Amino acid sequence: TLAPRGLLQAQMNRAVYDERPPGSLVPTSVAEASRAMAGDTTLSENYAFAGMHHIFDQHVDSAVPRLQFANDDKHLLACCSLDGTLSIMTLSPAPPKVKVTLKGHGGPVTDFAWSLSNDIIVSTSLDGMLRIWNTEDGRCIREVRDPESSELLCCTFQPMNNNLTVVGNSKHHLQVVNISTGKKVKGGSSKLTGRVLSLSFDAPGRILWAGDDRGSIFSFLFDMATGKLTKAKRLVVSEGSSICSISARSWISREARDPSLLVNACVNKLLLYRVVDNEGTLQLKRSFPIQHGSQHVHSIFCPLMSFRQGACVVTGSEDTCVYFFDVERNTKAIVNKLQGHGGPVLDVSFNCDESMLASADSTGMVIIWRREQK
Repeated sequence: TLAPRGLLQAQMNRAVYDERPPGSLVPTSVAEASRAMAGDTTLSENYAFAGMHHIFDQHVDSAVPRLQFANDDKHLLACCSLDGTLSIMTLSPAPPKVKVTLKGHGGPVTDFAWSLSNDIIVSTSLDGMLRIWNTEDGRCIREVRDPESSELLCCTFQPMNNNLTVVGNSKHHLQVVNISTGKKVKGGSSKLTGRVLSLSFDAPGRILWAGDDRGSIFSFLFDMATGKLTKAKRLVVSEGSSICSISARSWISREARDPSLLVNACVNKLLLYRVVDNEGTLQLKRSFPIQHGSQHVHSIFCPLMSFRQGACVVTGSEDTCVYFFDVERNTKAIVNKLQGHGGPVLDVSFNCDESMLASADSTGMVIIWRREQK
């Protein structure tokens, strides 16, 4: 059974992929349900934080490149570290604690992903291994070596089929792997122009975007039946810049129904693209100034933002701050800024009801921020 929010998300996704003319509004019943969860407040009120709820320092002195709350969960989150381990943390019951440490990689862990039901985490490492973990007891269920024995840099689940994971490596290759068998999927590989650093599917899992360290984002069409990838489009964001982060969103708000892509690309800006067709073609919609020239900084869409006035995204930054931007505001787009990290902020993640935000930095600190209760 889906949790109420999972159900709401499913309704939203359905609403988006109904054959509706672009620009038409999402059904009011879904809008009202989300608004009830979000509250009718301004974005600035909505993203006011009461301060730090907790600091996790188990990875101190090694950067934490990625962190992510579990799907549809308020209290469970995980992060990976360049120290070669991953941590699964729980915020409730108090006090917050590390529930389990995932040990086994022989090199820095570059990325990981939760399965839809949160029972599995897949992770990639510079040791060339994709590992599949049981999140309850921390056991490594399976390891899959990169066929080229190259460093693995990123991974993501196929949203509609969690048997399939896409992995990107340092030899410019993208590969679909069946984690149930540990085998590569036939026709499920492709080559980019550089090291594959970032991956994101659209909500239905039909389009995959991949970014490399030469400044290109490629879109691929994903064949659900076979797992085959077909290269569709290429966009050069900025020649030679690293595409560190890609996040896809079906729609941003009730007023802005275009599918969108949020991108960090080492150009001292956070970039918001509109997806203009079903091949994943991108058109720049907005950009927001942040300090980002070299580190692997990530950003996210807020999970509940679809029906408020305005719409919000959150990003890390090399100036040690977390920034909230209203993507629909033309001037003074900064809604909030959180200060407290001692190094560049590399990743951010909201829990499902947006009561907590987590952020991770290059010094290994993970900060949990608590939103002000209305």
